[in-house]
Amino acid sequence: MEFFNSALGKNITFVRPEYFIIRGFIGIPNINYYYVFLLCVYVVAVLGNTLVMVVIYLDHNLRTPKYVAVFNLAFADLFSSTTLMPKVLDIFLFNHHYIPYNDCLTFLFFCYTSLSMQALNLIALSYDRLIAIIYPLHYQVKVTNRFMLSLIASFWVFVIIAVLIAVGLLTRLSFCKSVVITSYFCDHGQMLQLACNDYFPSYAFGYLLVVLILWLPLIFILFSYSCIGYALSKVATAQERLKAFKTCTGHLSIVAIYFLPILIIFTFGTKRYPNARIMNLTLTSVFSQMLNPIVYVLQTQEIKESVKKMLKIRI
Repeated sequence: MEFFNSALGKNITFVRPEYFIIRGFIGIPNINYYYVFLLCVYVVAVLGNTLVMVVIYLDHNLRTPKYVAVFNLAFADLFSSTTLMPKVLDIFLFNHHYIPYNDCLTFLFFCYTSLSMQALNLIALSYDRLIAIIYPLHYQVKVTNRFMLSLIASFWVFVIIAVLIAVGLLTRLSFCKSVVITSYFCDHGQMLQLACNDYFPSYAFGYLLVVLILWLPLIFILFSYSCIGYALSKVATAQERLKAFKTCTGHLSIVAIYFLPILIIFTFGTKRYPNARIMNLTLTSVFSQMLNPIVYVLQTQEIKESVKKMLKIRI
């Protein structure tokens, strides 16, 4: 991070606290029960995403571009859950609210990297459905396993570099107002409010990432399904339209689970209702990892059939 610790070749001394304090929810009695509930959610998320990954890995019929993206989504969910929840539970259930400065930045990096990959994974799945329905005859040429792996790898590289830059910009801030973060993890936006020097570069880059990692994926997904809807309207029979649409229901459910809480945050604001902000962030960053594998197991015929075959074999 030495590059970020100098400006225009001049050495600058920054005020860096020894630790931050993660405050979490404010003024809610018996909130520990909620964190115990999150522990249960975490266990289900780990088991569900592991099951999806194992099924896709063992069933050679599922080694298609679509399930390459589903496998990566399950991996990103598992990575996100394991990065976030053990530390959150340690902070709030065992009252370890103090987190060292460097540990906080590391925590932020892994949280934002894994959460960002969820949105970009939805782009890959949306593109897969777009080509499969609009250009079915060219699908196997346009969307191959190699293409999907390359697309997902490029997403990972982009996200890692982007979040590293965001963390690097944070190291150029002096924190002398307060060390209390009103969130349940080392939240980038909340940390900026604690800075007492010019945080505009971090603020601007943070908003750029919001556009690139949240709004552009959502716009692309909405555009994709507008094209899919138009293409399905040209299909001769209602039965054929329904059959094609069923291949998209799992993906649409996951899009709603991920984006609705975020849209609520940006629509109703965050400063006046910090508890509501934390709750919605929890829904996005914790519940989606639990619900994603459930949605795919219940709504995807291929995975259901694969699970049934494996259970029969074990029995």
